[in-house]
Amino acid sequence: MTVETIQKLFEHGLEDIYHAEHELLDALEDLEENTEREEISSAFAEHREETEGQIDRLEEVFEIFGEAPEKEECEGIKGLIQEYEEFTAEDPSQEVLDYHSMAAAEKTEHYEIAAYGNLIPLADQLGMDEAADLLEENLREEQEALDELTELTESFEMDTISAE
Repeated sequence: MTVETIQKLFEHGLEDIYHAEHELLDALEDLEENTEREEISSAFAEHREETEGQIDRLEEVFEIFGEAPEKEECEGIKGLIQEYEEFTAEDPSQEVLDYHSMAAAEKTEHYEIAAYGNLIPLADQLGMDEAADLLEENLREEQEALDELTELTESFEMDTISAE
């Protein structure tokens, strides 16, 4: 797709975040399963449910936009997931994996926040107020998830700390 108009830019961004949210559904399930601490696992499960709702809202935006939902491969999320998978392949201790999982999830939240933060003004410029409202709801949820993850990360205490 050639991106020469604000409308095409909006469509491209929408397809990108739609793909990212689908990829994150699976990734959040993996994070939940790979985490032993209940409060962290619960946070991932809760955000997975929110992500399903975010996908539904994105599909509403596509409908408002007059397009069928399509995915544009999201290289940013693909890279973050690959980075996580490579780290887990190094077989870290469970404690380190739990911390890394939260940090990896925080990175994805920042990515999603940026994506929604860029789409909302485009929706506004296109006069798509209802779409902008739906995107703002997704943005609010992403910011809340980031806040929760940040709190968990800041309160995380490792039993064994060593510098090698």
